[in-house]
Amino acid sequence: MSDQSSRLRTQTLARPLTPEEIALAAALEKAYVDGAGDFDAAAAALTAASAKVPSDGTTKWTAAILERELKSINQSLDEAYAKHGRGA
Repeated sequence: MSDQSSRLRTQTLARPLTPEEIALAAALEKAYVDGAGDFDAAAAALTAASAKVPSDGTTKWTAAILERELKSINQSLDEAYAKHGRGA
């Protein structure tokens, strides 16, 4: 990825993603590419892949945990945007 592409990829983030958030995004992408069609299937795939829950480091996922984690990450990103504006 070129330096310009790397900057464009995160141009609207008001804070960098954490390593745990990046790992979750990659694991979720793989789960959906592999056929997960809802949060239950995605949670099962995350558990099977031993993906870590960003907030506590465990590897047991449920649809409720996935929803909670995504809401928490989105809230954190929204708060950073409100405080800092765009551009991490």
